[in-house]
Amino acid sequence: MELKIDSTDIDFHQLIAYSLNSIMIVGQAGKILYCNRACLELLKLASPEDILYKNLYGFLPPDNHASCNDRLKRVLEKQEILDLAEQKMICSDGEVIDIEVTAAPFYLKDMILAQVIIRDITDRKKAEILLKDREKLASIGQIVAGIVHEVKNPLTSVKGFLQLLKESQPHPYLNTMEAELEKALETMQNLLHVSKPDLHEEPFVPIDLCKELTALLFLFQEKLYNVEIEWDLRDSERKVVGKRNLFLKAFFNLVKNAIEAIEGIQGKGKIRIEHYYKSGRIHIKLSDTGVGISKDKLKMLGTPFFSTKSEGTGLGLTQVFTTIHKHGGDISVKSVVGKGTTFHVQLPVK
Repeated sequence: MELKIDSTDIDFHQLIAYSLNSIMIVGQAGKILYCNRACLELLKLASPEDILYKNLYGFLPPDNHASCNDRLKRVLEKQEILDLAEQKMICSDGEVIDIEVTAAPFYLKDMILAQVIIRDITDRKKAEILLKDREKLASIGQIVAGIVHEVKNPLTSVKGFLQLLKESQPHPYLNTMEAELEKALETMQNLLHVSKPDLHEEPFVPIDLCKELTALLFLFQEKLYNVEIEWDLRDSERKVVGKRNLFLKAFFNLVKNAIEAIEGIQGKGKIRIEHYYKSGRIHIKLSDTGVGISKDKLKMLGTPFFSTKSEGTGLGLTQVFTTIHKHGGDISVKSVVGKGTTFHVQLPVK
């Protein structure tokens, strides 16, 4: 027997209350008259009392107020159904999130209200930014590889003639020239390795990152006299699959940067290393209490020849970003000038 349901028997309040989308009912002047459970979770509120009868604009950044007011008037006065639009909202803890929002008239007795439907797109926006960054790095890598080949060949020829000149007409300046030329060739080789990290084929193997990170710190023993190391290594049985030497080089660069950032401050510093498993991924967080990085420079990290250090080339972090992305992972950076920096690496567990 086929089950038939009369629409008049459906409790639509339940559909709204348990919807995965965040839903509000908003009245004149932006007063919030109703919100469902998803809306409370989105804004990190404990109970409906924290939002009911408050003003919607209190949860929006000031530069969004004018556009929101215009859209709300179109619903309440002209009874329009609005297209999806991207905006931002402020959670109860102050976090600003990206949202996608639409609205439609909601009729209650003799009142016309606005039903506002909100979808959190913060993760999607982050993914879009990461994708753009990866495409940018890939393009830079291709350009860099071509330039390196063009520059490296004549430098190698110069090195050969310089060695012949040393044999026929020795001079102390020639030794200095040869040393500087070696540095230039080494930089070219590092740059080529960064732009094409698979230059030397290496097999994919299971890697115990907890063990590798612990061993890695021993390489810096002579530099840790003024640094406190704090460990929080969980889920050590979880392994990632990848190219071990590339990973070791990447985390070596991160630890080296953290130590150098602490050397730039007065007094003792701290490095904290976390390892844990969550949602199918290994998370490694490496935090330092060093000099920090300004916001305008954060977005440039990972770009060849961009460095926050006066004598840096930026190739170390370029190798880090390239290696993590090549292994299907993500890397993000948070920093506050004068307080320190945190690199958050996420790698898939296979």
